[in-house]
Amino acid sequence: MEYDREGPQLPTARGPVSGAVGAHLLGTGPLPSPEAVAAAPVYGDDLQLALYQCYELHYRGFAGVSPGLEWDPGLLGVRATMERRFLSALRADTPVHDSVADAVGALLVEPVHGEGVSHFLRDEGERWHLREYAAQRSLYHLKEADPHAWVLPRLWGRPKAAMAAVEFDEWGGGRAERVHARLFADLMTDLDLDTTYGAHLDAASAECLATVNMMSLFGLHRSLRGALVGHFAAVEITSSPGSRRLAEAMRRTGAGPAAEHFYDEHVEADAVHEQVVRHEVIDGLLEQEPGLAADVVFGIDATGHLEDRLGARLLADWRAGRSSLLRPLPAARRVDGGIAHVS
Repeated sequence: MEYDREGPQLPTARGPVSGAVGAHLLGTGPLPSPEAVAAAPVYGDDLQLALYQCYELHYRGFAGVSPGLEWDPGLLGVRATMERRFLSALRADTPVHDSVADAVGALLVEPVHGEGVSHFLRDEGERWHLREYAAQRSLYHLKEADPHAWVLPRLWGRPKAAMAAVEFDEWGGGRAERVHARLFADLMTDLDLDTTYGAHLDAASAECLATVNMMSLFGLHRSLRGALVGHFAAVEITSSPGSRRLAEAMRRTGAGPAAEHFYDEHVEADAVHEQVVRHEVIDGLLEQEPGLAADVVFGIDATGHLEDRLGARLLADWRAGRSSLLRPLPAARRVDGGIAHVS
């Protein structure tokens, strides 16, 4: 049997479901029982990590795990059960707008007195907050734009061309050093973080896992292509103002030039992407398939729902003076005047 040797290490189990999935991937135990899957809290660490493990087989896999398990029938059955629970919870818990115009319009309105994570980091965040934020976000940003690529073969004509154009920018416009995942790794280097793909999976909260799992859920199901487009729109439309605040946070704390550049790049690029996504991807898709309007709205609003949950978790922890991570990060080493300091 062939095994992946270059992928990340399997994460530490967070309960019976993720433990059984991990054991199955290593060939050391059975899949979780239907009863265990049904009992696991849908937004909790155990189910979200188990789902993340299943999805990661479609990206880079795990060290010591056979690539053939990507399409293992038993594992796919367990994944489908977890997906149904996750999707049902999202549909039940997400307040949705009445129309695409209303949902997009809400994204375009910036609050006068914002209180979100980017506002906190800009105004009062310390270096350790920035490091934790980057560690959690690395689960997505080190594969930035990859989950959205699943939708490309499900589109055609105008929305496909526009979506591909935005993705091409995200992947550096043909230049490896400008791939956004590479730029984020450079940001992590400035913040003295391990840039290895998957290195911070064990530290990430369930709320963070859920945001990435939702992208994979939408991307891997053709029936959810409208939701994936809605999710992508939410990301691109809100990215520019949020990135501006995060760039200011990096400058204020002296995080480093690469840390500043990552968010500066997104301020400029995503301001353009917003227009393309709104007028070419969404409008083009709904011109072809008007019946997907409700799915686009759901994708937009479900993204906001999960981002709000993550933001609430981060801010509650930080304002209480505690870490938002499940595992502490190694101490950062900074060099000033040739002298190394540990912080």
